[in-house]
Amino acid sequence: MILVTGGLGMIGAHTARALVDLGHEVVVTSHSRSTVPSFLEGRVTVESLDVTDRAAFLSLGERHEITDIVHLAGSIPSEDPVGYFRTDLTGLLNALDAARAWGVRRFAVASSLGVYIGRSEIPWHEDLALPTADLPHLIIAFKKAVEPLTTHGLQGSGIQPVLLRIGTIWGPLVDPESPFCHLPPLINAALRGDDPQPLHADDGGDACYAPDAGRAIALLMSAETLSHVAYNVSSGRPFTNREFGDALEALKPGLRVGLLPGRRNGPGEDPYLDISRLARDTGFAPEFDVAKAVADYAAWRAENAR
Repeated sequence: MILVTGGLGMIGAHTARALVDLGHEVVVTSHSRSTVPSFLEGRVTVESLDVTDRAAFLSLGERHEITDIVHLAGSIPSEDPVGYFRTDLTGLLNALDAARAWGVRRFAVASSLGVYIGRSEIPWHEDLALPTADLPHLIIAFKKAVEPLTTHGLQGSGIQPVLLRIGTIWGPLVDPESPFCHLPPLINAALRGDDPQPLHADDGGDACYAPDAGRAIALLMSAETLSHVAYNVSSGRPFTNREFGDALEALKPGLRVGLLPGRRNGPGEDPYLDISRLARDTGFAPEFDVAKAVADYAAWRAENAR
């Protein structure tokens, strides 16, 4: 059985669904959410868990025979940065403790494309040395720290660490007004018939539809062997706001998405993740292009709150 912490969140839920589709038994944990998305109903075991409670975390092993862990649980920073770091670090350490206590095969943890900030090469690939750089957000700072904490925390255990350098993910269950990704507000404004915040047509960069991201993570957990520790998780190609605008206009005849011409900061290109390593080791290829993803998301939002 594979444990997915944060398994009712966007990435966690899609990972759990993909794991079940691949034939795995899955237990998901959730602390702040209780609603099980329709695509998981009756397909997974749900445990309410505060990952900062070490005893409660370890007790999962008394109820389930857990063979692998995907640790995706995390919090949103408030005005107290130390409190945020304490919460998410405690959760990570408890997950590592559990992995060692249960002797799992593989431990995957959420990192971020933000670890590459400061590198000028495009696309970003896993062989790049991670630079020392000013980071724009507490979450990115923590995700960058997660990587050595995980690899060193599992040293000598025989457990294989998998660092998931997750790209810009959007799709069913995302916050429709997400402050972390401009795509959900753009798409949801258009679906409501509102004017979205003006964006430049040729700006863009990394983007991946959530079901594809979940399937990529599931394939990493299912692979018989993995040749590396760090894997980029995304679509493997850059996208522009123009592509999303075109997809929305094709979906809703008469709609005009008012994008500004060109790029906000002049000529150049936006970074995105190279997924050659992921594809080579798991056979992963995205199933959703922009048009298919926008149509699928619009159908989902027609019947779901987020």
